[in-house]
Amino acid sequence: MSELRATLVQCDLRWEDPDANCRMLEETLGNLGQADTDLIVLPEMFATGFTMNSREMAEPMAESRTVAWLKEQAWRRGCVVTGSVAVVENGNYFNRLVWARPDGSMATYDKRHLFRMAGEHERYAMGHERVIVELKGFRLLLSVCYDLRFPVWLRQQPAPDEHFEYDALLCVANWPAPRRHPWRILLQARAIENLCPVIGVNRVGEDANGLPYAGDSMLIDAKGEALIDEPEGTVFMKTATLSLDELRDFREKFPAWRDADHFTLSDGVGF
Repeated sequence: MSELRATLVQCDLRWEDPDANCRMLEETLGNLGQADTDLIVLPEMFATGFTMNSREMAEPMAESRTVAWLKEQAWRRGCVVTGSVAVVENGNYFNRLVWARPDGSMATYDKRHLFRMAGEHERYAMGHERVIVELKGFRLLLSVCYDLRFPVWLRQQPAPDEHFEYDALLCVANWPAPRRHPWRILLQARAIENLCPVIGVNRVGEDANGLPYAGDSMLIDAKGEALIDEPEGTVFMKTATLSLDELRDFREKFPAWRDADHFTLSDGVGF
């Protein structure tokens, strides 16, 4: 039986202080490792908070201390560790989700939908590729925060001879408390419409702009029901187990995928 143990880490972040945040997270994680989990999920921009000071705070990808820290944590703990980091590469700035594996390899996803209400689209470059990674038999589609509002980008797009493109959706975020209701609803909606679990990890506390974050990190099953859902505003680290056999059984018993619309996603012009 294929099972995936996912650990959600909801924390308060120190503003634009990567060293302090990495130290805090290392203390929070403690001895957590492969005996306890397969995947550790940190929030969006976990090293800095949701900073628009990309020119000052983005780290060169090839020399990033934060990316190196992620890879070290994955190696030491024997499990995948993931979260997004502000990086610069080839003159472009990205809000980049890094998927660090214990063997030293990694996958990356650049945030597609940039939050224009904060000017993110003026400070970072848009990503153009959807990225699916594999872990413990699960295929996971990667996403970052504002991506969650765009169902076409996240919709299952299986190959002609397949029923599903991925088995779980992962979204890391810095989603403010005033909009916590959409965050919670959209996590559930993405799970229900794609017949897959959704892992959503957000931060708590208040950033340097005075913006509060309620957290509401959740692990939602394919039916839209919460396996992890902690009280508003709390700092926590919690693990839940997903079963691929149970997911496949549900998909066969409720085969809504048989009636799904088929479409082709193109870059910036709809479908």
